Amino acid sequence: MLPFEFVVIGKPVSHQTKERKRIQAWKEKVRQIAEANWSAETPIGNFIQVVITHYYDAPYGDESSVPDSDNIVKPIRDALNGLIYVDDYQITDFVSRRRNLNGSFRVRGISPTLAQGFSQGEEFIHIRIEVAPDPGNLD
Repeated sequence: MLPFEFVVIGKPVSHQTKERKRIQAWKEKVRQIAEANWSAETPIGNFIQVVITHYYDAPYGDESSVPDSDNIVKPIRDALNGLIYVDDYQITDFVSRRRNLNGSFRVRGISPTLAQGFSQGEEFIHIRIEVAPDPGNLD
């Protein structure tokens, strides 16, 4: 069951958008893709760590069209609520990253899921859900 990962192809929608229909459509897209890849019958009940990486396409030095990572997180977390986890209070650790697709990457040990995202040739979100790290370990 865990780790669980999937990719969503396309540009994410910020929770700050004024177009509510766009954000609802984005959340539905995230949920549908997660649901299609989720094999468990019920949501996880334990504490978890969520890692979201936005692989965007923008020229270096001009990232004005790239949404802030903190603004794309909420719709994704909301979309997974009740499907992958019971409630987002279970997320004890959260990592949000942005990476420009025009950069270079070392791809040793790449997962098939992440490779699928790169192979599409366009912007995407990679979402990975894992068992939460030991709360006693402060690393």
